[in-house]
Amino acid sequence: MEAFLNWVKTINDAVNGAVWGLPGLILLIGTGILLTVGTKVFQISHIGHWWKNTIASVFKKNSNATKKTDRKTISQFQALCAALAATVGTGNIAGVAAAIVTGGPGAVFWMWVAAFFGMMTNFSENLLGIYYRRRNKDGEWSGGPMYYLRDGLGKRYGTKWLSPVSKVLAVLFCCFAILASFGIGNMAQINKIVLNMDAAFFQNASLGMIPGTEINIIHLIIGIGLLIIGALIIIGGLQRIARVAEIVVPFMAVAYVIGSLIIFGINIKQVGPMFVSIFKFAFTPAAMLGGGIGVLIKKTMTQGFKRGVFSNEAGLGSSVLVHSSSNVKEPVKQGMWGIFEVFFDTFVVCTMTAVVVLSTGYIDLATGAPVGDLNGDTLVSQAFGQYFGAPGTWFVAIAMLFFAFTTVLGWSQYGSKAVEYLFGTTGVKVYKFIFVAMIVSGAVMEGGLAWDLSDTFNGLMMIPNLIGVVPLLPLVLKITKNYVDRKIKGKDVAPMLSYDEAIQAETAQHLDED
Repeated sequence: MEAFLNWVKTINDAVNGAVWGLPGLILLIGTGILLTVGTKVFQISHIGHWWKNTIASVFKKNSNATKKTDRKTISQFQALCAALAATVGTGNIAGVAAAIVTGGPGAVFWMWVAAFFGMMTNFSENLLGIYYRRRNKDGEWSGGPMYYLRDGLGKRYGTKWLSPVSKVLAVLFCCFAILASFGIGNMAQINKIVLNMDAAFFQNASLGMIPGTEINIIHLIIGIGLLIIGALIIIGGLQRIARVAEIVVPFMAVAYVIGSLIIFGINIKQVGPMFVSIFKFAFTPAAMLGGGIGVLIKKTMTQGFKRGVFSNEAGLGSSVLVHSSSNVKEPVKQGMWGIFEVFFDTFVVCTMTAVVVLSTGYIDLATGAPVGDLNGDTLVSQAFGQYFGAPGTWFVAIAMLFFAFTTVLGWSQYGSKAVEYLFGTTGVKVYKFIFVAMIVSGAVMEGGLAWDLSDTFNGLMMIPNLIGVVPLLPLVLKITKNYVDRKIKGKDVAPMLSYDEAIQAETAQHLDED
């Protein structure tokens, strides 16, 4: 078994280095820059509009954002919560802490950069997802990169060679999404849950290992418990996942932010040095790193970009798989929910983790070096324990449990839609059984490998997705302009809602419900 894992690690390291090298980073950030410029910096120029039509609309009476129109769809807010359930996970806590420990405080700056441009990448992905979605045989909406690759890229630019290539890219995206669902969406999340639960609650209750194996008995017990709960929710489908996410995600996110702000308030004198270190070490190598300056800056940037994407998933095309199930009529409106998703995930939750790590003395703000031998997996838990005692450690463990477990739930839906595209709705039942069974594997496996595999599958999803998004930029701009003309400038023009004439006509009749 050890020899096999070593072989997997060797192969993964090679692929990871290629995917997350300079070409991959240029593709990821370059796409975000292109979309930002093309939409005239929509995330800033129309900030009041998208804010009013996303999170602010949730607090209005009889808001369309929280209404469900039928049993086969979910509301816009539920789509956001289900997507946030999949994105707000270990990447926001353990991932950010690990990025700072490895790449220095400057990694936070590059996470912000990736998120700023990622807002428009996510906007465009969601817009295309709604525009190219269709109903499956069960009457549910199905959308995602595979559809705008096949029906958008393939047919809009339908040359003899591009059409079959787009179909291959759609299949590749689905394959990578399924693999990623087992990595980033399952094993990596479960592994972090187990490590934090063990450290917080079971330090003095070790039951040892199963005889003849290296399987920790407590880890196995936790894994079995999570498997049972996961099976009950996942088998219930998207509606059940969305209902759980709608309750858990807002509550835990607000609680985590409040706890982080309390720590920040206690260390308010560190606010100046903290922000100085973030901007300083974004372009200057931290003291604990040796070697050439160019190499070190690249490492800081890479850590920031990778952990940023791991957290908010902008560019992967993954969250489109659940956003496309929304009852929304306007593609641009769901795109705006995508902007808010990245904003909240990175600029709010990830920044809170950075505040906790950088303001509590674990990082020397003058040199950028860690103080002592730090473990990114449990660093935030240590920080909360430092200020709140044992309850603080318990809180982070519980927060990690809910954040990471809802990520598992969300990614089960991502993988289900990818499987549906390849094998139909019948294949989804088999996939869900395998996915649930893998929860135990994540509980007992070595954490580093699970995290490394997740990084690789993230990158592999990114490639076919962005190959589809970039050529469709003119269409994104056209649909966005159409929306702005109608909704902001008040022009009387026909709406652009779907590539399919029948869906366009049906949706246009009910546009006032949106």
